[in-house]
Amino acid sequence: MPSDSPRSSGPSTPRVLDVRGIPKPRKHPAIFELYQSLDVGESFILINDHDPRHLRDEFDTDHPGGYEWEYLSRQPRDWQITITKRARTPLPRVLVNTGDLPEEAATGAIWSISASRRDLDSNVIWLPPGEEIGAHTGPDLDVLIHVISGGGSLTTELGEVPLTATDVVYLPRQSLRGFTAGPEGLRYLTVHRRRESLGLNPTRR
Repeated sequence: MPSDSPRSSGPSTPRVLDVRGIPKPRKHPAIFELYQSLDVGESFILINDHDPRHLRDEFDTDHPGGYEWEYLSRQPRDWQITITKRARTPLPRVLVNTGDLPEEAATGAIWSISASRRDLDSNVIWLPPGEEIGAHTGPDLDVLIHVISGGGSLTTELGEVPLTATDVVYLPRQSLRGFTAGPEGLRYLTVHRRRESLGLNPTRR
């Protein structure tokens, strides 16, 4: 009978989580809650009514290299997978090489961190020559910026600050800021505490 909670069938047997009777919005949270509770080397058996490919995509995004996925059954309405925890936490890894990002791309965010379970947000922003993000009051969090390439200027409450490649810029919370791209455009990386989208709208000056 479907169950929405893991059950143990013995000290040396993996726990079983049958999600066939769990409402869809609760399935993935229940699965990851059980996974987080495992010790390194422990496993659980997931039972689902279809191949949970989207779930595996989430594991690949949040725990690449840190888990094992083994199919036990691929029968109609009886898909069983053993999921094993190989590392205590998600593994440190390279997310992107900014040098590999396209030289000419759409204005705005051309890369964003994709891990769903995180405390940070990070984006690579591209402003073509002549475009700007108008002066605005920043959110209630500190932002760190690294200028990757190009240059331009940073508008502040008391004037403008030139920006050049390799600059690291600190934007205190709620400070007034705006960005204008120079003749080579402006590409920069932002890092800040996670929050909803900042909603920046680049415009052409």
